[in-house]
Amino acid sequence: MLYQSTRNKNITSSASAAIVKGIASDGGLFMFSSEENIKIDAKKLMGKTTFDMATEILSVLLPDFTKEEMRSMVERAYKGKFETDELTPTVKIGDEYILELFRGPTSAFKDVALSILPVLLTASAKKNGIEDDIVILTATSGDTGKAALEGFEDVEGTKIIVFYPENGVSAVQKKQMVTQKGNNTFVVAVKGNFDDAQTGVKNIFSSFSGTEGVRLSSANSINIGRLAPQVVYYFKAYSDLISMGDISFGDKVNFCVPTGNFGDILAGYIAKLMGLPVGRLIVASNANNVLTDFFETGVYDRRRPFLKTASPSMDILISSNLERLLYLSSGCDNEKVAKYMKALNEEGSYKVEEDQLARLKEEFYADYLDDEATSAVIKNTYEKKGYLSDTHTAVAIGVYEKYKNKTGDKTPTVILSTASPYKFSGFVAPAIGLKKNENEFEMMRELEAETGVPIPSGLKNLEEAEVLHTTVVKKEEMSALVERKAKEKVWTR
Repeated sequence: MLYQSTRNKNITSSASAAIVKGIASDGGLFMFSSEENIKIDAKKLMGKTTFDMATEILSVLLPDFTKEEMRSMVERAYKGKFETDELTPTVKIGDEYILELFRGPTSAFKDVALSILPVLLTASAKKNGIEDDIVILTATSGDTGKAALEGFEDVEGTKIIVFYPENGVSAVQKKQMVTQKGNNTFVVAVKGNFDDAQTGVKNIFSSFSGTEGVRLSSANSINIGRLAPQVVYYFKAYSDLISMGDISFGDKVNFCVPTGNFGDILAGYIAKLMGLPVGRLIVASNANNVLTDFFETGVYDRRRPFLKTASPSMDILISSNLERLLYLSSGCDNEKVAKYMKALNEEGSYKVEEDQLARLKEEFYADYLDDEATSAVIKNTYEKKGYLSDTHTAVAIGVYEKYKNKTGDKTPTVILSTASPYKFSGFVAPAIGLKKNENEFEMMRELEAETGVPIPSGLKNLEEAEVLHTTVVKKEEMSALVERKAKEKVWTR
């Protein structure tokens, strides 16, 4: 199975080569060219272990690897790194299901994909006879950065540079990144927002002058090796509902996903294309509601104020993975996608055709919550259901309530919980009635004392950790920094 650029069908790649490249040479994203290539017998996966599911699903999506090779990589990536080998448990609160994706080493859903991406990347390089050092470039709105740094720390043959918006992440997220150890890690604050950082990284891929013995790749979900592992937990959640006795195979299940860059929910759509009985995919946004407007009107318009919210991982106005959905929903029409992306880059907006919008509305529903409503959801979910959620999960819970009230749809629904509440304690603690404190680490301790929910081990002693990364650049300086670091044989901070 070949992958092709979403913008040019003549730019193709094997799955393993696409993982190494990260992004296509024309700026497009690599995607499979036919849905038929990824069909799987979903029923046979039910009841299997997470490791078995991951092996089967990733072998289909990344067919350069044998099942034996994939099984070995899955075990190397996950064994002993999460709270249990189940990786992503599903819990029931009231009549809703919460898929907890934050049980990994950095307490965020990005751990699921970024624990295995380094293994996939190094294996892909070897399979393609690549001996160059690979420099990973990553833009983060908060959680991707730490998870990528953790995954690639001291991985032989790789180096990683993470760019984050200087004032656009929580104090805990920032401290997680700037204290990162490893001789191959480099963390950079960008004077700007996440879109500035993400656009800067994309531009570097097209403008990089090259350094002998070095090539660039990405750990963002623009890399198919980052996106593919996220498909697995949709199958796992569906299997969990069967194990609970709440559904039978073949019953439709909705998924409600807090998303900004659109990768997490796109993985659910891919699961549906593979054969999982998925109903509606509910797109939950914060006040940066560019996706809500798009699914309602067919117009994607990034020309709007960029808002800093309590759910910073969704503070995004350019949703990169939406490009892959445009490609799939247009019948893999590369020229049409290229036209949309050209308009977005040059004019700041594009409009899809009515028939394409109608198809999207059959699959997706979108809505949003502002910070005030998010706070109310955290309070109500804790007081009425005894469940403590982070800000992003609360957005999804609130959007799902709006969806139920609007549609009356009683289909069983899984809400994806993307981060530990302790990563955003400065907002979560006051939401449940604790006194506001500017020190988020003190708020973590007070939140634990109040709720009895333990602070994750990876966050517990974070406040005392030594700051190792202090570099700050303007967005215009990102490219020069990468060119300089690529030439350095040994990295110093």
